[in-house]
Amino acid sequence: MDFKLVSDYAPMGDQPEAIAQLVGSIRHGSKHNTLLGVTGSGKTFTVANVIAELKRPTLVLSHNKTLAAQLYGEFRNFFPENAVEYFVSYYDYYQPEAYLPSTDTYIEKDLSINAEIEKMRLNTVATLLSGRRDVVVVSSVSCLYGCGNPDDFHATAITVKVGQVVSYKHFLYKLVEALYTRTERELEPATFRVSGDTVDIMAAFGEFGHQCFRVAFYDNEIEAIWSIDPATGQRIQTLDTLTLYPTNLFVTTKERIHSAVQQIYLDLGRQIEFFEREGRMAEAQRIKQRVEYDLEMIKELGYCPGIENYSRYFDGRAAGTRPFCLIDYFPKDYLLVVDESHVTLPQVHAMFGGDRARKENLVEYGFRLPAAKDNRPVTFGEFEQLQGTSIYVSATPADWELMKSEGVVVEQLIRPTGLVDPPLEVRVTENQIDDLIEEIDRRVKRDDKVLVTTITKRMAEELSKYFDRVGVRNRYIHSDVDTLERIRILEDLRAGMFDVLVGVNLLREGLDLPEVALVAILDADKEGFLRNVRSLTQIAGRAARHANGNVILYADTCTESMRYAIEQSNRRREIQVRYNMEHGMLPRQAQKSGSGQSALLAAAEAAKEGPAGYPTAGEYAALAADVSGCYSAGGPAAPASEGAGGAARPGGSVHSGASAAGHAGGLVAGLGENLDALIDRAREDMERAAKSLDFLAAARFRDRMYELQKLRDENRR
Repeated sequence: MDFKLVSDYAPMGDQPEAIAQLVGSIRHGSKHNTLLGVTGSGKTFTVANVIAELKRPTLVLSHNKTLAAQLYGEFRNFFPENAVEYFVSYYDYYQPEAYLPSTDTYIEKDLSINAEIEKMRLNTVATLLSGRRDVVVVSSVSCLYGCGNPDDFHATAITVKVGQVVSYKHFLYKLVEALYTRTERELEPATFRVSGDTVDIMAAFGEFGHQCFRVAFYDNEIEAIWSIDPATGQRIQTLDTLTLYPTNLFVTTKERIHSAVQQIYLDLGRQIEFFEREGRMAEAQRIKQRVEYDLEMIKELGYCPGIENYSRYFDGRAAGTRPFCLIDYFPKDYLLVVDESHVTLPQVHAMFGGDRARKENLVEYGFRLPAAKDNRPVTFGEFEQLQGTSIYVSATPADWELMKSEGVVVEQLIRPTGLVDPPLEVRVTENQIDDLIEEIDRRVKRDDKVLVTTITKRMAEELSKYFDRVGVRNRYIHSDVDTLERIRILEDLRAGMFDVLVGVNLLREGLDLPEVALVAILDADKEGFLRNVRSLTQIAGRAARHANGNVILYADTCTESMRYAIEQSNRRREIQVRYNMEHGMLPRQAQKSGSGQSALLAAAEAAKEGPAGYPTAGEYAALAADVSGCYSAGGPAAPASEGAGGAARPGGSVHSGASAAGHAGGLVAGLGENLDALIDRAREDMERAAKSLDFLAAARFRDRMYELQKLRDENRR
């Protein structure tokens, strides 16, 4: 099936030219291509058109899963009839296994897996192995971490057809090999239930929009296949064929398990001998116990906790070779789109080093076999070898992308709104704060907003204090400010609660603030990471959504970065102004693209305030203190202001001092019951937020759940 792009608008501005250049370049064999698109120019829409033209399976790589979720939503809107998949880390919480020699501290792996995202990962792999070509996978860099052998995953898939002759027992064995669990109770994902000649299966993820199936046998022939309602067993749809994929990416065949176990035993013997030869008996005993326990589980169940550390044996790979990753599931002619490449590619660079440092300690001190080091993300060199035809998308591409593209860059400079890049003006630092306050006053009178970026967090805080003293309504924002609090500050700026936002490098990327008419850059001549060409360009871009936006750089000298940033800005402005004049386009104020920040804030507030009808965690803590203090026999008397007869309690009830002791036991019991209800509610909210891909809200609900669990445990003690 071909890609079918659905959109209410057609390419405009220089989008048609950018699409044609990228498609033409790739069809002529260019492997590396850079799309330099200014803020608000519709880069995602351009990429969607390129995908539709090339008709290739595509991997869109993003540097974090929140941005990946936004891209996933956009591509699903563009390709509603095609397979758009989402592949990110499935951990809501992950503490990797580690050992700290300096304090002799072993940290066990601790994790919480998001079942919905795990289904989406499995569905991604199944879609890629199905042979479909109309596939877009939006992923974070987690796609470059190790996963199972695609040949084994495909080999353990179970495909059955109506009329097929297959041994009933063999079918059940195949389900167990694919890591499905037999149950006699209610079906859950990755389980099956047997009733006579009928097998009910709940798949690890949905197929045809359904997830639960019934396979009916007549002797050793498959008589019928239906999708069913898991609760009632009612038939929904009759199927001719059914494919069930394994429930885990690290699945393998019996033959591989047998040969892997033998090889693990051999390597275990070598490692024990090595430690004994070195006189390190504790390490020898430790590795013997841990590996033998894992092997017993693998032989009995086909898996064990931490089985990924043995992946090299199951994959049949030689020591030191790279693990399989998601890219191995793509066909050779796939298209790779690297979003915000100037951030994403450095992240790919850094992944291997951190993982290797942690694994070295685990191996050195007998917690893992040396093969654990081969369960890792790919190195950057390996990533380059895996790359298909690539498009690097960024407003400020880095040197690596430009070098790989051999200097041939497709520029997208025209915004559909007709807005032009803001002018960059340099002013001396003498009396810069007084000058800045005058500029702020002019914007405030027009009800516009201002961003001020400093070089340090301390300077941001001090400048904010000074603005407070002179009556400038402001807030500051930097890395010490909580993520959700940063979102709240930005929403308050848009709502007119204050006029000036002061910050450091967090003002560079990802801020969609059409109200900002002025960006002031202090210490613009302090050459470095925060004031290089890319940083200056990104900071200046925050004023590009306002029809009268402009940028002031306060500096005493003009650095090469400043000079180049100004030259490029002037060049882009000239092109944009000329286009507007030739096409009679009047710039119009940009509208905020729905980033979901307000929804995140609403979810966070709901988590903070607690479910309706119940007190908050703080109120419960106060109530617990009352129970153990004022309400205990012989406890302190109620304050005089609360009246001689007794103290007013939450909910408006009044208890006399004489009856306090009698109520204490019942209050503690009621407290525990309500806490259990709150914990269940918080867990449901966390799962709901994670399912809708609001990971920040899900994290807040998770933290609330932990807080309530801790409070409940303290009360029970």
